[in-house]
Amino acid sequence: MGETQQMPLARQTVVRILSVVEDLVYVGLGVLLAISAFSLLGAGFKTFFAAAFSHALGAQFIGLLDQVLLILVFVELLYTVQVSFREHRVVAEPFMVVALIAIIRRILVITAETAHLPEASDAVFHRFVVELAMLTVLVLVLVASLIAFHKQSKPAPAEANVSSPDPH
Repeated sequence: MGETQQMPLARQTVVRILSVVEDLVYVGLGVLLAISAFSLLGAGFKTFFAAAFSHALGAQFIGLLDQVLLILVFVELLYTVQVSFREHRVVAEPFMVVALIAIIRRILVITAETAHLPEASDAVFHRFVVELAMLTVLVLVLVASLIAFHKQSKPAPAEANVSSPDPH
């Protein structure tokens, strides 16, 4: 007997209404994220072609890479919304990928800003080094977490042979 069959009718109705509201919010979020990603993609192409035609692509490379990674953040968020919409639950792995991309973006910005560090004080240099070290630790933790999630989601070899026979 299902869980919804044991619930009173009023409670079932409220659950259905809230489920529809949740779906509508996810659809709205998906549309906003898609529009934002396409807008960023268009701006990225505009920046790329403007830099290419003015022969300043080398000087604009870090900025373009930052834009590309921001677009990836939006695409990963869109994927996360899609998974949440489809499965009606929050999955941690896509959020970790978004965080990893965001951290890599920040590392790129910090390394690009280090070109101006010779004029900066020791305190500013120390802040950059500490932030870069903390971001590096975060990357290692997130990568280790993603590996652990990936290993946990894989079926054991014995289970794989029993549940899905080899088609060959």
